[in-house]
Amino acid sequence: MNNFLFSQCILYFLAFLFGFIAVVPLSENGSDFQGKCLLFTRGMWQNENITVEKQRFMVEEWGPESACQFTTFIGLFSLLLSAVQAWRLLFYLCKGHDDTFFATFLNLLVSTFVVFLIFVASTLVTVGFNMWCDAITENGRMPNSCEELQDIDLELHLDNSSFYDQFAIIQFGLWAGWVAWMAITVLAFLKVYDNYRQKELLDSLVHEKELLLARSSKRILDQVEKNALI
Repeated sequence: MNNFLFSQCILYFLAFLFGFIAVVPLSENGSDFQGKCLLFTRGMWQNENITVEKQRFMVEEWGPESACQFTTFIGLFSLLLSAVQAWRLLFYLCKGHDDTFFATFLNLLVSTFVVFLIFVASTLVTVGFNMWCDAITENGRMPNSCEELQDIDLELHLDNSSFYDQFAIIQFGLWAGWVAWMAITVLAFLKVYDNYRQKELLDSLVHEKELLLARSSKRILDQVEKNALI
């Protein structure tokens, strides 16, 4: 068994798993918040009216939908790509095949690009969710934490009963997926480097063979000339 291919296959499976872990709660949160994006949302607590001291959270501006859409797209892209790659490498393992030098180099480029995209998506989620938590806790001045506030109806006419748990899982899935894709990229680089060294070695052996043949031919010609003179 090709241990290198097996390691890559395991990492692609982990990337698929982490992508799935991120995408499912993303979809659930989008449904719970009726399509509104929680990331980078701004708001504040205000009294409902002058006579009543009860406060409610007022959203000043919902976060851009593009932030949630981009994160969902990257999660799905990582999910599908890792599934395809895991299946392809599993097929190679069963058949005893291996990637060509060009395919290996292409895998390196693609995995590097995916690492960058997942890093951007993970950063968006982490920063955007922290802004949401800062808004609903008034930067920690509220008696309840961000996690505790998911158990309180914020009266936003949507289901906010599990937003903290959802985004905790989303962040774990994205950052863990980023680590998995980083490992995939490192292995892809090592494979490209190994293939390059093998190609150099092969070229060197071919060159040495040509030199030996040239020397042998020269010796034979010299011997023939000597025999002819005799």
